[in-house]
Amino acid sequence: MTEVKSTKKVKQPEIEYNGRKYVRIPVKTHVITKEDSIVDVVKKYAREIVNENDIVFISEKAVAITQGRAYPMSEIKPRPLAKLLSRYVTKTPSGIGLGIPETMEMALRECGVVRILFAAAVSFFGKLIGRKGDFYRVAGYKASSIDGPTPNTLPPYNKYVVLGPANPDEVARKVSDSIKAEVAIVDINDLGGNILGTSKQTLDRKALVGILRDNPLGQCSEQTPIGIIRGAEE
Repeated sequence: MTEVKSTKKVKQPEIEYNGRKYVRIPVKTHVITKEDSIVDVVKKYAREIVNENDIVFISEKAVAITQGRAYPMSEIKPRPLAKLLSRYVTKTPSGIGLGIPETMEMALRECGVVRILFAAAVSFFGKLIGRKGDFYRVAGYKASSIDGPTPNTLPPYNKYVVLGPANPDEVARKVSDSIKAEVAIVDINDLGGNILGTSKQTLDRKALVGILRDNPLGQCSEQTPIGIIRGAEE
């Protein structure tokens, strides 16, 4: 087994899922920009330390940035509807989500006005009966994957809105071909997560979410957008 030194103190290097233990290895990189290729970044920092049965997971934010899907706050001009809808978004400890006009504006552009208004209406009636999460279930991953700036976000992205990645399955396959390991594009935060793309359809997305449930890469200034899942006994 390749010996790897962790580049940061993870919340819990080892975790158990369905009776099996796994080690999550964070991989530190340079500050990724739209000038980078995510395939080249993963090859540079992870290829030499990946073992045969490992799974490489990549932050969806890193993928989106390399696709040019990060927008400076100063360049986003929210319409009145975005300002109105953002007032009613529930804020969570994991981030601001669509709770500011700029992120809501990007959701309107990504998902369309009709879908966002329908999601807002469903959410309103859902809250009346004590149900949460309807907005993002209806709006879809394009809305839920939008990241707004937070004080602890790595600069310069503490002043950016980052959309979800385009074609995440295709990206995962390309990265996988370059490093000869399975790959997942993940959207994980302290409240849960989703697997947006995988290099092959048979990868167990539910298991991946379970293995990453404590957000081992963090979501602040760790500068570790890539990680490796490895069986603890391997």
